Amino acid sequence: MTIVTSVEELNALYGEPGEASLVKVTDYLLPEYRTMIEASPFMALATVGPEGLDCSPRGDAGSVIHVEDERTLMLPDWRGNNRIDSLANIVRDPRVALMFLIPGSGTTMRVNGRAVVRVDEAITQRFVMDGRHPRSVVVVSVQAVYPQCARAVLRADLWNPEKFRDPSLLPTVGQMLASVRKDFDGGVYDREWPGRAAKTMW
Repeated sequence: MTIVTSVEELNALYGEPGEASLVKVTDYLLPEYRTMIEASPFMALATVGPEGLDCSPRGDAGSVIHVEDERTLMLPDWRGNNRIDSLANIVRDPRVALMFLIPGSGTTMRVNGRAVVRVDEAITQRFVMDGRHPRSVVVVSVQAVYPQCARAVLRADLWNPEKFRDPSLLPTVGQMLASVRKDFDGGVYDREWPGRAAKTMW
């Protein structure tokens, strides 16, 4: 088994990055970068805390995140399972990384920055869905933003409907929970979840 143990070894293995992969990084949103981010209804939010790393999916109707200005992004924290892993990490370590997916596009957008969790009404009341407001808003100060080339999405053929998996052939969440705890009624969970989600989406 041969394991790489230094950055120098990695550099020798991969060589120097191309010019485009370096010049694309900015510390603010160019108009084109903003257009891409505002077109994204889904992103992954990566955070770090004393217990380790967390990566959480975030989605919204329309843009998943609000662009306040060229250096500030705002993410309303809509209802979920109340695990607050991402928020707990942010209040202890502000470093965050975001990756935006745009349906139909192979290009993803990436943002690295620092975040805070705001709960004052001056900001939470700016966001409303179905008459509800988020309990908190994650405010991200952009430190680096850049597009990621399309190779990964193209390799995955991510947006090809012919490649979509049949959900009926995959385990349900209830089945997975039941495999963790044998006395858990996964069938009831699966039957009740659509109605519960419809009432607690926002």
